[in-house]
Amino acid sequence: MPKTYDQAYFDKWYRSADHAVRSPAELRRKVAMVLGQAEFYLGRPVRNVLDVGCGEAPWRAVLRRLRPGIAYRGLEASDYAVARYGRSRNIGYARFGQLEHLRFDERFDLIVCTDVLHYLKPAEIRAGLTGIADMLEGLAFLEVYTREDDPGGDRDGFQARPARWYRGAFGEVGLMPVGSQCYVGPTLARRVAMLETCVSG
Repeated sequence: MPKTYDQAYFDKWYRSADHAVRSPAELRRKVAMVLGQAEFYLGRPVRNVLDVGCGEAPWRAVLRRLRPGIAYRGLEASDYAVARYGRSRNIGYARFGQLEHLRFDERFDLIVCTDVLHYLKPAEIRAGLTGIADMLEGLAFLEVYTREDDPGGDRDGFQARPARWYRGAFGEVGLMPVGSQCYVGPTLARRVAMLETCVSG
């Protein structure tokens, strides 16, 4: 039976004291870290964000608190989340693989995709990554857990791939790792010193 990303799912994994694995304080620290990384490489404040697989868009409030006026766009494949929060939080319906063809009239200073890829099939990941690389102006934060990790949380449908698989898939579309699950695309790669990267050489 396929998973249903309804209100009960989000209540359990994001709000329940017995199941939630991330605290609001941890989210604030994570968003601040990612913004700092992006702005370091861009050389200016982040102006717009694309949040792929955003769920109920918890990043939106933190981003807007840290950077008032930032433009936020979320994409989510949960009918519940889009129906409930689509208008108020600027969330549109899309599956990750649709990023192969889905484009907007702008490129994004920051693209976020957290806790999504390790539930998807390889073909969908590779298709969607082409869109992320094409739309990326600044930094991508692609939070993924691998066979080598023990992240806790929802294990239903978790694909335990080795870290090297993701490194290869990201590298195929020109995403360069700069630490803490952050990646720059070809536009900013020339600004990255070799010892800032997480690649050998």
